[in-house]
Amino acid sequence: MTKRTDSREIALDILFEILEKGSLSHLVLRQALDKYQYMDKPDRAFITRVTEGTIEYRITIDAILDQCSSVKVPKMKPLIRTLLRMSVYQIFWMDRVPDRAVCDEAVKLAVKRRFHGLKGFVNGLLRTIIRQKDSFIFHDWSVRYSMPQWLIDHWQKTWPAAVVEQMLKAFLEDIPTTVRCHLNRKSQEEIVASLKTQGVTVKPSPLSRQALLLTNYDYLESLEAFREGWIQVQDVSSGFVGMAADPRPGDKILDVCGAPGGKSLHAADLLKGSGMVTVRDLTEEKVRLIEDNITRAGFKNIEAEVWDALNYDESWKDRADIVLADLPCSGLGIIGKKPDIKYQMNPEKMQKLAALQRDILTVVTRYVKPGGMLVYSTCTVNRAENEDQAAWLTENFPFLPVDISDRLGPAVQEDSMKDGYLQLLPGIYPCDGFFIAAFRKIKD
Repeated sequence: MTKRTDSREIALDILFEILEKGSLSHLVLRQALDKYQYMDKPDRAFITRVTEGTIEYRITIDAILDQCSSVKVPKMKPLIRTLLRMSVYQIFWMDRVPDRAVCDEAVKLAVKRRFHGLKGFVNGLLRTIIRQKDSFIFHDWSVRYSMPQWLIDHWQKTWPAAVVEQMLKAFLEDIPTTVRCHLNRKSQEEIVASLKTQGVTVKPSPLSRQALLLTNYDYLESLEAFREGWIQVQDVSSGFVGMAADPRPGDKILDVCGAPGGKSLHAADLLKGSGMVTVRDLTEEKVRLIEDNITRAGFKNIEAEVWDALNYDESWKDRADIVLADLPCSGLGIIGKKPDIKYQMNPEKMQKLAALQRDILTVVTRYVKPGGMLVYSTCTVNRAENEDQAAWLTENFPFLPVDISDRLGPAVQEDSMKDGYLQLLPGIYPCDGFFIAAFRKIKD
């Protein structure tokens, strides 16, 4: 068996785990890549691309299969369904892979997995699709952009159709890895030089001078800048939380749902060695991730601990200069990075998450000292979890919005920032969909 066939079989197993068993794509893929570190970089890149692309375009792929097959996708054998999905992705979106090779390797895999009786079905269906490849035109946005129709309808209730289509296009674009530089550890020039020495393609972010866009690297752990704690993986949008909070020297900051720690590390960096950042999350596993990042970054003014944000902690009453509340959300703003979100989310889950956010906010607002700041954020694009929550908070608690229009830099300017909040939309800004709202607690 060739290395390429090995790569396809590994991708098949990964996709089966995700598409048929409902496992989280980023976790399954990461575990597989860790397991197969010995493989060449191009083979691991192939596995990653086929896995992520097949998930991303699943709705479009299924429409293609259903148009050409007498056996519709839901009626197919699960493993054959997965095999056909990944094969269609290669045929349509991987130009460097010959269509005939895709078909031949799919047949071989069907036989190897003991579906010898279906090799003719696999061969015939894929050859039909290859012949008709240039005739597929989908006008329906759900199929064209591989997005559930209910989500498109949901967004169109809030934004114009042209804006929604820009979002849909953005979710399908290739996304570089965004890192934030710890400029108190190393200058950006030195960081960029180190990355380029290791063959990484580095571009500055158009939104923040602290952020860089990385491509053409293998493992993050192999990069000197990452190992030495000079960079932290964090989208620019998430990095705006620390800038909106605008910490002062000596501030006491509490991050109530902080894993993996990017916002807390940014806050610690902004404090320039002063003050203290306490970052919490629900489980020991999540806190270990935070602690790993703290150790790598080398900051001394930050600590991590296990704590359920729903449980009130009397010891923090009126003590925090700043509370960061990046709360559990539907994640619709990061569909471009975690495409399985669009298949797993539904309106009922979104309602439950909005209720959970209010429960947590009811607790953590009590930690902010009079005159202190609360910064609420989510990585979603959903008014009920964002603007509605900001309005609810000021109506029910002694907080006023804080003008953040001069805090995030010249590249991001929206009228809403004067009223204390910002909704970033993919396609409108080159970053994740993200919401930030800043409030100051009224002094007695």
